[in-house]
Amino acid sequence: MNKYKKLIGNSAIFAVGNLGSKLILIFLVPLYTYYLTAVEYGTIDIITTTSSLLLPIISLSIFDAVLRFVMDKKYPNDVVFTNALIITILGSIIALLFYPIFMYFNVLSGLLGYMYTILIIQAFQTLLTQFIRAIGKIKVYALNGIIMTLVTAVFNIIFLVKYNMGINGYFLSIIIANLISILYLTLYTKILSYIRFDKINKKITVKMLVYCIPLIPNAFMWWTINASNRYFILFFVGASANGLFAVANKIPSLLSILNTVFFQAWQLSAIEEYNDEGKSNFYSKTFSYFSMILFLGTSGILLVLKFITSTLVSNEFYQSWQFVPFLLIGIIFSSFSGFLGTNYIAAKQTGGVFRTSVIGGVVNVIANIIFIPLVGTNGAGISTMISFFVVWVLRYYDTKKYINMKLNVRIITLNLLLISIQIFILFIDFTIFKEFFIELILFLLVIIVNRKIIKLFKQIITTTVKKFV
Repeated sequence: MNKYKKLIGNSAIFAVGNLGSKLILIFLVPLYTYYLTAVEYGTIDIITTTSSLLLPIISLSIFDAVLRFVMDKKYPNDVVFTNALIITILGSIIALLFYPIFMYFNVLSGLLGYMYTILIIQAFQTLLTQFIRAIGKIKVYALNGIIMTLVTAVFNIIFLVKYNMGINGYFLSIIIANLISILYLTLYTKILSYIRFDKINKKITVKMLVYCIPLIPNAFMWWTINASNRYFILFFVGASANGLFAVANKIPSLLSILNTVFFQAWQLSAIEEYNDEGKSNFYSKTFSYFSMILFLGTSGILLVLKFITSTLVSNEFYQSWQFVPFLLIGIIFSSFSGFLGTNYIAAKQTGGVFRTSVIGGVVNVIANIIFIPLVGTNGAGISTMISFFVVWVLRYYDTKKYINMKLNVRIITLNLLLISIQIFILFIDFTIFKEFFIELILFLLVIIVNRKIIKLFKQIITTTVKKFV
């Protein structure tokens, strides 16, 4: 039972760190929609999306190896961190060599410098945060998330509201937040003591690269599923539609909070418990509760979707609500896929992550080409939903050789049916009162279907209070 308590306890800590920071980012959406045009917001989204694509490439995704190898007690922490740091430095230098070429061809029209700066800083910031999490300093990890978000919020207000700096102000706030994060983690955790250049070990470096290199194309494919639809929208519909879609993505981030909080804790537990004899039951039971939380979260967001949209964004962005439902379903399947992806990580068989993601990426591209011209911007959400569903199914059957997980198909199907009805109701021309009444009934039905989760919520609240009071 200790492993369940530990998972709940870690989830509670990550919840404290993430809930505040993620909610602040959501509350910044009105600021962005009032001080940035749809075209400007769409441009920002394209640049940040491109940075997320390039991050695992310039760093060789070495930060993923840091988490796994530090938790494997046979590898010294200073050796793992030092070797990962060297790889990150070399990757950044190589990336900088391409900067003059991109400048010559005027790539990103004057915003290339911002993208490069953010990309390289985030490579080091991600390395530090993964190492901190791996050595068990999860409270520091959680607090760091809050600090970054607060700094981002403060400087966004200063640069966008007071100085009206637009896109430049947005990117400067991101850069400053990442630099302060690096400074905080370096000073507070004395991480410099882990840097030992005499500990450079080619054999361990090769093992780490063998582990993490398959995650690079996987990250690309994950990006393809998550973010390539922006480029298809830009091509088929336009930058303004991409701005609406970018705003629509912010509302499902409410559900992403649940996923992020759990997943950060789950990675640690999955790796620690992988060699335990009862791992299949542990993984199955955990997935069952995890899925219930996601279904409840999705149903709750759909209940208040139009109210949230009208409250958080300006009139120019209100129609973005109609893109949210399919994105929410996409996050459910994405979260399911990520859960099963951890099975590969725990087994150190990252090739499986790559194989399944490639198929998902191909499905996403084909679906985008079909659905966006057919139904417009909503086609992007539909494509994301389909591709993540394919990845989830593939990983479920492929990872059975590592973990024999059991799924409650009846409960999953019933949840998806009720949520699909909720989505259908949103697009019917009902009065506001009638629509909310029907949505409320459906939400209560989802609660009844997932009533077992209420007991877990009580445990999490109790554990959180004990840890922080």
